[in-house]
Amino acid sequence: MIAPVPAIAIETPLSADMGEMIAELNALLLTLSPPEACYHMTAEEMAGETTTVFVARIDGKVAACGALHRHPNGVAEVKRMYTRPAYQGLGLGGRILDRIIALATQEGLSELVLETGDKHPAAWRLYERAGFNRCGPVLDYPDSPYSIFYSRPLAAA
Repeated sequence: MIAPVPAIAIETPLSADMGEMIAELNALLLTLSPPEACYHMTAEEMAGETTTVFVARIDGKVAACGALHRHPNGVAEVKRMYTRPAYQGLGLGGRILDRIIALATQEGLSELVLETGDKHPAAWRLYERAGFNRCGPVLDYPDSPYSIFYSRPLAAA
């Protein structure tokens, strides 16, 4: 069997198929953490000028996504990382994260940070393989037993 070849590109999160995937991600996260510990960006927020959304498609279908959200002072955040179950195990999350790191580095940002849930061991492995280290709360996130925080310094391109 030949493995499918993903196409990864910067896309708007406002398309119908991205809207479906974002809703799917939000529903999944609410099964893993209480609502007050879910820090979703809406599709409209993701479409803002400070955010770049990467989308992986296989045979034209949305398979995975992730976003780079810029904050002041050279800090950027990894947001909305998700691979649909049918496409897990293909390395899409790692490829999208590589694109996020490359763009942040190219833009001269100094640090990438993120918040993920306490029940996401696959995400922890992905981030740790990419050089992220666990840390205390980042940005304006509250310290919560439901959150795991990571940071990764960046070298200028």
